[in-house]
Amino acid sequence: MSDRGAPNKPSQTEDEYFVREDAEKKRKLAIQVKRETKDSELKALKELHFMHCPKCGLKMQEVKYKHVDVDVCFSCGGVFLDKGELEHITLKEETKGVMSAILNWLGPEKP
Repeated sequence: MSDRGAPNKPSQTEDEYFVREDAEKKRKLAIQVKRETKDSELKALKELHFMHCPKCGLKMQEVKYKHVDVDVCFSCGGVFLDKGELEHITLKEETKGVMSAILNWLGPEKP
């Protein structure tokens, strides 16, 4: 039997290319929207969202971890890093060590 009618599966390299292209389009769109948004609107958005958990919406706290200010939501247990912070942490530890350290650091939720 022939698979002439079946579409070819894209290669991993091809998939990665389209993912990067899509991410670049979204990045350019975000930059354009930011340019078109007035400074007063940007300030109001920052005041509304700054240091609020993106998962549950409650206030987050900054906690020092390996000389990095990590944003932690004690409500839902979310841990959030700013750009470049993960790289700073992983320079000193293996990736597996970082994740287990963060999970151990937060510990299980107590009743």
